[in-house]
Amino acid sequence: MALGLGACGEGNEQVRVVPPSAAGSAEEAGGMDALIEAAKKEGTLHTTTLLRHWANYGGLMDGFEEKYGIKIVNSNPFGSSQQEIDDIKRSRGKATAPDVLDLGDAFAQSATRQGLLAPYRVAAWDKIPPNQKDPDGAWFNSYGGYVSIGCDQSRVAVCPVSFADLLKPEYKGMVALNGNPTTAGSAFAGVYAAALANGGSFDDIQPGIDFFAELDDVGNYNRGNPNPEAIVRGETPISIEWDFLNLRHVEELRGTDVRWKVSIPFDGSFSQYYAQAINKHAPHPAAARLWQEYLADPEGQNLRLTGYARPVLMDVMAKDGTLDEVKASRLPTVEGGAPAFPTAAQLAKALRVVEKNWTAAVDG
Repeated sequence: MALGLGACGEGNEQVRVVPPSAAGSAEEAGGMDALIEAAKKEGTLHTTTLLRHWANYGGLMDGFEEKYGIKIVNSNPFGSSQQEIDDIKRSRGKATAPDVLDLGDAFAQSATRQGLLAPYRVAAWDKIPPNQKDPDGAWFNSYGGYVSIGCDQSRVAVCPVSFADLLKPEYKGMVALNGNPTTAGSAFAGVYAAALANGGSFDDIQPGIDFFAELDDVGNYNRGNPNPEAIVRGETPISIEWDFLNLRHVEELRGTDVRWKVSIPFDGSFSQYYAQAINKHAPHPAAARLWQEYLADPEGQNLRLTGYARPVLMDVMAKDGTLDEVKASRLPTVEGGAPAFPTAAQLAKALRVVEKNWTAAVDG
């Protein structure tokens, strides 16, 4: 291994240049230009479970391909966070393995504990809040949102605005959850929000499980997938999912008979972010690291706003003048102060409780 020519830190310490597969930063890969060159030589990036409408992944994938000439191959677009983890275990050593992951925080921490991720610090690492990244560099949060309630005003006389509302008899068979909380970050967040609305806390998610069990008992729980096609068909007229998904539905459903309304439940306000990580055995390690840089760059962060997602560097960009203020102004306001987030230990505990109790309580 050769010593890099660039200096690092106040002590002018030289950075040891290593192959991209071992690089913990662009500097360690020889600098950004060297990382770009290596990624272009690889020519391909394997992603997984990325839906084009989810937090504007369509715009991000198109932008990355156009900017660097690197082809993105996206597998299993309708998969979940847990399926991503299962995929990298199952495909280890294969050329088709996913290079990068998009995970709910609880699942990112699970993957970290299992030693599945390659530590990498993007150039903007120091600007990312401490509670939005792994202290050892295994992952960082890129975007997030609030749990929200979407409702088709064409089919629902009075749309619900709280978790308490969802138990009303007029919503029989209407209330869908985006995924299964044992495997999907969006659904997991929905259960956490329901817990906060029903006497729970970051340390106690069980009231959220109990809420959905009650929702099922009264006949209001709908196990359908609340995608735009199902909404148009009237199959899922009420949906609990991230606000950036429900707000995107407003755009997607223009020109149909659907009139989609979005509310952030005042009794269970819960915000969370999604983590970006690199497969420890990524077949395209340089492209994987370049993708991380692209997502953390102002260009990538502003593209999140196009999909109504909140960039993790939103406050920093607002201060340094790089934030797209027009797109940021479209985001719904939320009552109260800055959101609080569960700790890593709280998330891990909550996920274990959901994995243990959900099926028997709700899907049993």
